[in-house]
Amino acid sequence: MPLKTRARLALGAVLGGVLLMAAGSSKPSLHVLGAIEQGQWELREQAATGAPRTLCLSDPDALVQIQHAQQQCARFVVDDQPMAAIVTYDCKGAGRGRTVIRAESPRLIHVDTQGLSGGLPFDMSFEGRRTGACAPTAR
Repeated sequence: MPLKTRARLALGAVLGGVLLMAAGSSKPSLHVLGAIEQGQWELREQAATGAPRTLCLSDPDALVQIQHAQQQCARFVVDDQPMAAIVTYDCKGAGRGRTVIRAESPRLIHVDTQGLSGGLPFDMSFEGRRTGACAPTAR
């Protein structure tokens, strides 16, 4: 196969993958999220005096959009390492953000997130610790 044809096929494959991600066919999978244990977590905001946030983390992907939970947002993975990732996201009309997730261990993480939400800036840093299994849900 001629070099030009192979180059065009390779470029087509790359562009096709970018278009699939942009179309929202699936969330990008981050290596660091696979390193984080599921269960009950406490997220303590650095420099805050209030009670920590608690959450049952059944899907670590929720850590990417702490400020824009439950929003449909387009994401772009800036860096994806085994124990750290950087993601930017845009939630049409609701804001945007940039999140850095670092795992020190499967039970200890750091999440830094900043951006705009509802037209106002936010900038938060959390230390997260797994505290145990999630409480069973009532049926």
